[in-house]
Amino acid sequence: MELNSKTDERKLYSSIKPSIALALILLSGVMHPCIAEDNYFRNEFINNYKSFDFRSQEKLLKENGGIIPGEVRRLIEDAMKDEVTLGQRMYLLDAANAMASGYVYYHNDGEELIKEIEKLIQHELDKEKERNDELTKWNKDEMFLGNFVMKENIIEMEKQGLPPVIYPHWIHRIWYECRVCHDEMFPMQRWHKEITHKKIEEGKLCGACHNGKIAFGADKKCDNCHLAGKPESARLQNVNKLDHENIKQVANRIGAEWNIENLPDKHMPVDKYGFIDWLVLQKEEVIKPVHSLDKEFEFDVRDNNVLFVSKSKLKDVVFNHKIHSTWIECSSCHPQVFREDLNNDVKMVRMSKGKYCGRCHGKVSFTFSDCLRCHNQVKGQEFKGALLHVGKDHDVVKPQR
Repeated sequence: MELNSKTDERKLYSSIKPSIALALILLSGVMHPCIAEDNYFRNEFINNYKSFDFRSQEKLLKENGGIIPGEVRRLIEDAMKDEVTLGQRMYLLDAANAMASGYVYYHNDGEELIKEIEKLIQHELDKEKERNDELTKWNKDEMFLGNFVMKENIIEMEKQGLPPVIYPHWIHRIWYECRVCHDEMFPMQRWHKEITHKKIEEGKLCGACHNGKIAFGADKKCDNCHLAGKPESARLQNVNKLDHENIKQVANRIGAEWNIENLPDKHMPVDKYGFIDWLVLQKEEVIKPVHSLDKEFEFDVRDNNVLFVSKSKLKDVVFNHKIHSTWIECSSCHPQVFREDLNNDVKMVRMSKGKYCGRCHGKVSFTFSDCLRCHNQVKGQEFKGALLHVGKDHDVVKPQR
C-alpha cells in the first residue's frame, strides 16, 4: 500500500499510534534508556515516529516485514523483565503495540501480537490501579483536618488482624497544648520518629500518657486506636459526634477544662470549611488545656507581631506570635523552620509542601484555602509594633507611617 494522500498518512498514523504516555516521551526528544542503541530497526522506527516521517516509516515497515514479529517479541521480553520499572515497561509495551500495528497495516498479519500486548498493558494498568487504591484507601480517614493514619508498620499490624491507627490530633488538642508532646516526645515532623508498640509499652511516645493512669493503657482496648477504615472511625471525622460528657470527664481527670456550655448552641465552632475554630474555643474559654505533664513547668509567651509584606494582589499578613506561642514552644519553629533574623524565603508553594507555616497549617491547623484569614492587613498601612519581614518573597519596604 502506497501513501498517495494526506488521508493515507493520517490513516497510517492512526494505525500505529502508541498511547499518550509513549507519545509524550517520544515528543520530548529523549530516547528512553530501555531502547537498545545498537538496534537499528528499533531506533529508526522510534526516530521516524518522533519526526512524523511517515514515508520513511512506511519504507522501513515494508522492507522489514520478516523481522518485525521478532522485534515486537524482543520488545515484549525487554518490557517484562523483573528489573524494569513500571514506566519503562509501559514505554516498551507501547512501542511494541505501535510496531505491531504497523505490521498489521502493511503485511496484514500480527493481530495476535496486538491482542497479547493489549492484554499485558491492561494487566499492568490493573496492577497499578490496585497499588494506588492501596495507597489511597486511608485518605478518607485523613480528610478531617488533624487526623493522621499511622500505617508505617502496616505489615506487622495486618499479621495481628489489626487495621492502622488513626491518631486524632484535634481531640488531643482539646486536653493538651501542642507543647506537651512537641518537640520533646515527638518532633514536629511527620514520621520522623519510629513509633513501635515496644517503645509505647516502655512509657515512651504515646506511652507517656497511655499507661493506664493518665489514659487507657496501650496494651488494652486495641480498637480504640486501630480504627482506620472501620465504621467506628466516623466519630473521629465529625465534630458533631463528640461525646461531650466523656470529654469533660477526661478533662477533669487530667487537670484541663471543657466548658461547651460557654457556647450558645453548645456545638463545636467551625470555619467555613468545616474545620474547628480553635481561637473561638480559646476566646470563649471553652477549653483550658494542660500546659505540660510536668506540674512545675513554666513557659513564656512571645507577645509581638511580624508583618509579611505580600508581593501579590492579596493584602499583607500579620503573624501574631502570642496566638502561636500559647500553644507551642519557640523551639518548635526556631531556628529549624524559621530563621529568627526574619530573612526567610517564604512562598506559598513551599508552604504547600510542608515548609514554613505548612509545618502545621493544612495538617492540624486551618488550611491555606482560607486566604483572607491571614491576608487581612491593608497594604502600606503600618501595624504598630510589628517587625518587618525581609524575606526574598516580600518587598523590603517599610510600611507608610
